[in-house]
Amino acid sequence: MPAKKKVDGDKLIKMAESGKNQKEIMKAFKFNTAAQFKSYLLDAYMNAGKVPEVKTGRGKAKANTSKEVVIRKTGSAVISKALIDEMGFKEGDKFVVRKTKSGISLKQI
Repeated sequence: MPAKKKVDGDKLIKMAESGKNQKEIMKAFKFNTAAQFKSYLLDAYMNAGKVPEVKTGRGKAKANTSKEVVIRKTGSAVISKALIDEMGFKEGDKFVVRKTKSGISLKQI
């Protein structure tokens, strides 16, 4: 896939808002397709803060970490790494497990 071209977003927004037609803008920025023009225009608006950034669903970590704990056949309780990091636990931390009216409680010792 070719590298994305460098486009002056402010200039692109000014041309679009000035009422120039799409063909003129595409020719000035050497865009090959209308989809390419629209993609760059949307990026320019997002970078300028005029349109909220669109979340794509792709990323390094899930936005909503699971709070679930899974019990395995061996009886081990598995807590996700994301939840462990979020809670600030470290390797070797010890806990007391207690049954409460609302469920169970883990208390770090």
